[in-house]
Amino acid sequence: MKVFILNLFNYNYHIYNSMHTLFQRMSVITILWCLLIVDVCHASPINIKTSSENQSTSSLIYNNFNKPLEYGSQSFNASNGGGNSRRFVSGNAARPTFGIRNDSMPQMLVSATLSTPKQLRNKPRDRPLKCHCDICKDSNNICETDGYCFTSVQKEASGNTIFSYSCLDKKYDMQREPFECLTSKEKQHTYVVQCCHVDFCNKNELLKLKFAEEHHIPPEDPAWCHESTSESSVQCCEEDFCNTKENYTGALPDYLPEETINTWVLVAIIFGATLLACLLVFVSWCFYQKRKQGTSRARPFAPEDSVYDPILNGGNTLQDIIELTTSGSGSAGLPLLVQRSIARQIQLCHVIGKGRFGEVWRGRWRGENVAVKIFSSREECSWFREAEIYQTVMLRHENILGFIAADNKDNGTWTQLWLVTDYHENGSLFDYLTSHTVDTKTMLSMALSIATGLAHLHMDIVGTRGKPAIAHRDLKSKNILVKSNLTCAIADLGLAVRHVEKNDSVDIPSTHRVGTKRYMAPEVLDESMNAQHFDSYKRADVYAFGLILWEIARRCNIGMIYDEYQMPYYDVVQPDPSIEEMKKIVCIDKMRPNIPNRWHASDVLHSMAKVMKECWYANPVARLTALRIKKTLSNIRVEEKVKN
Repeated sequence: MKVFILNLFNYNYHIYNSMHTLFQRMSVITILWCLLIVDVCHASPINIKTSSENQSTSSLIYNNFNKPLEYGSQSFNASNGGGNSRRFVSGNAARPTFGIRNDSMPQMLVSATLSTPKQLRNKPRDRPLKCHCDICKDSNNICETDGYCFTSVQKEASGNTIFSYSCLDKKYDMQREPFECLTSKEKQHTYVVQCCHVDFCNKNELLKLKFAEEHHIPPEDPAWCHESTSESSVQCCEEDFCNTKENYTGALPDYLPEETINTWVLVAIIFGATLLACLLVFVSWCFYQKRKQGTSRARPFAPEDSVYDPILNGGNTLQDIIELTTSGSGSAGLPLLVQRSIARQIQLCHVIGKGRFGEVWRGRWRGENVAVKIFSSREECSWFREAEIYQTVMLRHENILGFIAADNKDNGTWTQLWLVTDYHENGSLFDYLTSHTVDTKTMLSMALSIATGLAHLHMDIVGTRGKPAIAHRDLKSKNILVKSNLTCAIADLGLAVRHVEKNDSVDIPSTHRVGTKRYMAPEVLDESMNAQHFDSYKRADVYAFGLILWEIARRCNIGMIYDEYQMPYYDVVQPDPSIEEMKKIVCIDKMRPNIPNRWHASDVLHSMAKVMKECWYANPVARLTALRIKKTLSNIRVEEKVKN
């Protein structure tokens, strides 16, 4: 127990050093105090020595369950008339510790607080005790023992009195006294016994025993049934087994001897103290976290942020801040301290989207709308990778989703991973095409803006602060956002890979996520792609881009004729196809999305169909590059303008 207390004290001492408030210090002190109380419960009870006056013999009474009850020390005075009188000495005697059951008296439930010394058992002896023995004819009526001298007197029905004398060995010793030394309360008017520990004390005429009066019945509701002191408490009752501990309603004494402590009570004390300690530690921790958050809200800027105060507090918009902090540096992201300061001033409004990574919220920063992508803690690798890609040097582009900040926020229960970007109220291209149709101008504008953004990703910029080539790997209509001017921006770079020019290798993210199966290129589905060659990833992006062009063209409204929105391969696979299904359709059957006949009647749609087919060739090398697609779409738009 003491080792447990010491270990817990060391643990709480570390908590004490990390908590600097009065409340937390008081919690630690309370825990130690509870443990100290538990330790005291294990201490041995105090033994009170009785005076020499009471160290003669002890008379104990059997109840109906053969449990001894110490009822005080007894001494006897001999009278000249041969009669013996008995008096009870109660000065240092212990109160009863067990219930008394007698058919002619109320039952009594008693608890005691002090233990009387085991006088007979504990007396040291350096030689055998000699006693008178009425059955030891061979040894001159003398017996020797290491225990006690025994004498008894019995009154027969005929009126004759029979005396018995013998020795009682120590092996019959019990916790209090041997059973043979105890006088039954019920039989004390016909049979009385007594033990002593002095040579021939059982023959001493002063120890002659006296029978109790016949049919002695204590008065109804005796006075001692209501005794209650600081050392003991007594209670009487008159029903079967009413003297059990569970039925006791009196006040218990302040201290219980060790032998009366119930094991389950001790377990309950230890469990309660441990539970209280854990509760106090938890409350202290929550209080500490709350104070910590309160401090953060009160001072949203760290001391080192002061260098950016003129920028953040000067009434500038997000676009102004981005231009001021990235101008001339080629950086794609704000300084980290500015990112953290902005993230902590954002107020979340409502959820605008959900995905396997987490949720997307619309937030407000100084009156401006922002999009907050909140990753779950198990998607930390995806969050870190996407934030890393967004902050690639020279990445910022009008057709790539604008990155604002990345921060991890502790709300006291779990950690949230935030990615703050520009907010576009039109949502994703998938959402927009589902509810809107487009004209040829908007179709070309959307297609060209996506191709421009993809070409910027795929292109490497050589220089001291150059940009590496990047492949998206999860290009689809749900990962493209529609801006207010109906141009598009590529988003969700969590699966992107970078080309390392130095050793011509591929920087692949360590994540369990894979791309969307419906948009996977044939070489990805049949696993024939060279994963160590960066151009393979760019060609897979081009295949996915061809499918996106098909989605946009279906919604092109020419002469009030248009098709309803559908996803690629909607007519041959289920909504959430498996890789095996897509592999059979794309690689084995070599199927591609259907080109409606009406497209051939329109020059612009016919040209778009030609670009699509060149994007989803089965041979990756035969596909157009993103830059070639950009130039082709640009030429188509110019031709369309000339016609109009």
